[in-house]
Amino acid sequence: MVRWRELFNADGHDRRHRMQDEFRSLLPTRRDTLPPPPIPPKDVTKVALRLKHQLEQVVPCELEEALITKPHSHIITREVVQTAKEAGGKDHRACVVYCLLVVKRWFKQQALVELWDADLHDVRATAAEQLAKLIIESEEDTDYLMEEVLLKRYSILVNNEPSVPANAIERAVDLHALTVIGSSGYQKCISYLWRGWLVQDDEDPSRFVNYDNKTNTDYWSHLDPDRMRVPRYQNLVQIAISIIFLGLYTGAINTVNADGDLDIVEGLLYIFTLGFICDEASKLWKVGRYYIGFWNVFNTTLYAMLTTSFILRLVAYGRGSDLEMRGHYNKLSYNFLAFTAPMFWMRLLLYLDTFRFFGAMLVVLKVMMRESLIFFALLVVVLIGFLQAFIGMDLNEDNQIQDMGFVIQAMLNAVMQSPEFDGFDVFAPPFGLILYYIFTFVVMVILLNILIALYNSAYEDITENAIDEYMALFSQKTMQFVRAPDENVFIAPFNLLEMFLLVLPFEWWLPQSTYNRLNDFVMGLIYSPLLVATAFLETRQAHKVKFNRKRGEEDDDVLHEWEQVLHECDFEADGWDKKVQSTRPNVEVDTAVLEVRALREEVGELKELLLKVTQGDKGGVGWGSDTLRDSQVKDRGDDGAKGKADDSAEGGQAGGDAGGDE
Repeated sequence: MVRWRELFNADGHDRRHRMQDEFRSLLPTRRDTLPPPPIPPKDVTKVALRLKHQLEQVVPCELEEALITKPHSHIITREVVQTAKEAGGKDHRACVVYCLLVVKRWFKQQALVELWDADLHDVRATAAEQLAKLIIESEEDTDYLMEEVLLKRYSILVNNEPSVPANAIERAVDLHALTVIGSSGYQKCISYLWRGWLVQDDEDPSRFVNYDNKTNTDYWSHLDPDRMRVPRYQNLVQIAISIIFLGLYTGAINTVNADGDLDIVEGLLYIFTLGFICDEASKLWKVGRYYIGFWNVFNTTLYAMLTTSFILRLVAYGRGSDLEMRGHYNKLSYNFLAFTAPMFWMRLLLYLDTFRFFGAMLVVLKVMMRESLIFFALLVVVLIGFLQAFIGMDLNEDNQIQDMGFVIQAMLNAVMQSPEFDGFDVFAPPFGLILYYIFTFVVMVILLNILIALYNSAYEDITENAIDEYMALFSQKTMQFVRAPDENVFIAPFNLLEMFLLVLPFEWWLPQSTYNRLNDFVMGLIYSPLLVATAFLETRQAHKVKFNRKRGEEDDDVLHEWEQVLHECDFEADGWDKKVQSTRPNVEVDTAVLEVRALREEVGELKELLLKVTQGDKGGVGWGSDTLRDSQVKDRGDDGAKGKADDSAEGGQAGGDAGGDE
């Protein structure tokens, strides 16, 4: 790491890495510079095939998913987990979790191809995910788990060619594997990435190493521009910039310039917009079509409307002395600007998804929007069909289309649950009115109820797994920051400074080491207020890490109030632990199974006794008969003794003597 005080004398390295396939690999990759995978792709593929064969034998038929995922499952047993761990042997055991996620993808693909066995393949995919979770949670070596199992990049063979290297963290996010994402080890790894305790190696971006200054309590060692690569700090800067962007918009829309001139607030607003547009275009160029998503389309729409407003403002400014036209275009520009107000406020949700409340709600909205595609697909077909019918009726009147606007408005009102029947009584009577009644019934009674049912189903599915969905969203957010293709983090609109003050004038002729130091200097200057605060926070955090290590705890451990006096308690010495162990229930096995096991032991004892009796009958006078006779004598003696104790005054003595003679 380059320290702040060593900024001008440290040797730099070329740390720019292009993205090859960000849809399947969320971390920066560059195939021509990346070292070969630690395990040959052919061996990784063999491990995945072994696991696939194991799961096909463990789940031979369709089963309920709850039997796979419940704790202490009798299907995914400890023996099954141990066998899965051994699929890679001693040398390749680190890639087992990655291979299980590959196997899950294989089963999902097989379910799409073989629809007759789709349920079976889906259950096997669930079993593969559950196995990966149990292996992650059973690993006690945290460093090995995070660096080798979760963050090490592996490849498989596809058409005899190695696939794009990826790791288990990426695979789980890509596959939306909620079970794996919700495991404790996975979330610990995400937490370390989010805090910047695990960082990419400058020399080998496929490796993740521990942050060297995690336990360094020196303030100046944390005042480092490279720390802006930490996802938590990038997210904080983005939230601050979004609030400033919203403030600029509020100031611009509330101070209308009737003369059409641009003031400072509006100028900053459009400069920010230019920075965001360049950032979106850069990511789209690097990632490709897979970058396009809901929020990208949303932001692009917002930026397009702001650009339209800016162009109209320039047109108004260029009219000069034509006050009427200048006022017209200026008014139109402000109308476009005012139209974007809801989108500005909704845009804040994009950066607040790290908070649990907003994150869960955004997941619900995202799923609802995806489910609504079914409704809109049906609606478009219905609208086109009825619109063609109304146009045909309109043409039939006077061979001209005259009521197109009226028909479209009436149909849209019906979609918005506000139908207007006035006017259709004279529209090709009686066919126009009857057709509009049918259209209203189809849209308001059938299609809208289908939409409500889809929304209700999506809401129930998400709220049942709200915590897991939030953790998946948070993991995806973290990986989006980690996958930054450039180490020099210039968050929009600061990317304009990089483009026009660094890249264009200096990158093409400056030596690489000098250019890197110049980038670090500019980043330190821009982010200096934040770096001063983050250095203070990381210094305090270093003290906590050192304290936890002295106690022998994990680096991120928090001392809770119930742990403050725990060291003074010795439950084994005072007998409390023994009493608890004697009364605790066995939750691993059902009560009915425990009773059946006890009955089985008793039946086994009875069976042994009957075998001894049977052997005695067959052998005449032998060991078996002697044993039986001795048993009978003993029983009679016990009966006599009991009789003597019960009736010692009268016949008890005789009974006792008889028992003794016997």
